[in-house]
Amino acid sequence: MDDLVAYAWVAVGGALGSVARFALGNAMAVALGPQFPWGTLLINVIGSFVISFFGMLTGSAGRFGLPYEARVFVTVGICGGFTTFSSFSLQTVDLARAGQPGRAVAYVAASMILGIAACALGMAGAAALNAPRQG
Repeated sequence: MDDLVAYAWVAVGGALGSVARFALGNAMAVALGPQFPWGTLLINVIGSFVISFFGMLTGSAGRFGLPYEARVFVTVGICGGFTTFSSFSLQTVDLARAGQPGRAVAYVAASMILGIAACALGMAGAAALNAPRQG
């Protein structure tokens, strides 16, 4: 029964994350134009930060330990539905096939560097909040 509850939370989180991804991706395309996948880049950076920050903060060693179901709701459900590395791959190939290899390389580099940096920042922020309070 507990497994079914966790699956249900993942499904709800996935639905929320997917809708948020769709909305943010569309908003970025409207705001900045469709020439570069800014929405996917932003989504991947935000998702990298959220999954690492939340995971560190709410894990067994975190300051705000949460039940397993709550953790998978956010990390597997929301973040899994929100982040878009499959879209990232397709858009990279589409840029290259459209005769824009420089943009494709820039997109890959920016996604990897900013995503990893956001992950490190999320971990550092959570570690700071997890540190024992002084005084």
